[in-house]
Amino acid sequence: MPDYTQKNFVRTIGHFWYNNLEMINLVELFFLALLGSIIALIGGVVFLYSQKLSKALEYHSIPFAAGVLITVSLLGLLPEAIEIAGEGVLVVVLVSFFTSYFFEHIFFEIHHHKEVDHHHKHNFTSSVPLIIVGDTIHNFIDGIAIGASYLVSPGLGLITAFSSFLHEIPHEIADFGILLRAGWKKKDILIINVISASTTIVGAFAILLFSENSNLLGGLLGVSAGIFLYLGSVDFLPHSSEKFSDRPKSVIPLAMGILIMVTTLLLFQH
Repeated sequence: MPDYTQKNFVRTIGHFWYNNLEMINLVELFFLALLGSIIALIGGVVFLYSQKLSKALEYHSIPFAAGVLITVSLLGLLPEAIEIAGEGVLVVVLVSFFTSYFFEHIFFEIHHHKEVDHHHKHNFTSSVPLIIVGDTIHNFIDGIAIGASYLVSPGLGLITAFSSFLHEIPHEIADFGILLRAGWKKKDILIINVISASTTIVGAFAILLFSENSNLLGGLLGVSAGIFLYLGSVDFLPHSSEKFSDRPKSVIPLAMGILIMVTTLLLFQH
């Protein structure tokens, strides 16, 4: 009997530590999704209360985000996707890259990085539903990217969440501006964007249902790589020098984004 009781005690302790570890992992994933979504709303909040600061934030974040997104895509997500699912995942990257283009330019007419000033001559009330739906889908996909990366390595999950955070800042500034021009109240803008951003958390945890499927995991990393590559090379890089009085100065935040991500990827070996 004592021996049996001792075994039960050891088994109970083991279950406690296992469950505790799982809880820690879930908490980590939650905060990474939070970083890539709701915390990124800071860009839009700054816009609502200080347009001057929002412009400085947006102009410098665009070249920086371009460097980060392209680097993470080519040196972080893509190699991991190939290692997990093989070179066939390159087709997934290609498809997700052009799907991002079609999604943005055909179904949703508002370029999410466009300057807020470009909208002041227009009433975007009719575009508001498209913007909200597009943001929600986009945020959910960001969550899947963060969750898939985290399952490969917590370090890669952190890098992906940080990348999502960076590309969401100019995105949210533009979206907050459009909703404000459409006559929305500041309180309502904040509420609807928090709800939309929360789907990132849903996406991050949804991927846990498929954590045992390596091919699917590799494919999702390929999708993330294609989307990030599109955002960095098509959406941000061509506009990285806009509004800079001295165009070469835009290279500085771009180079910083690349160097920081290369250094981070080397530090977080996965």
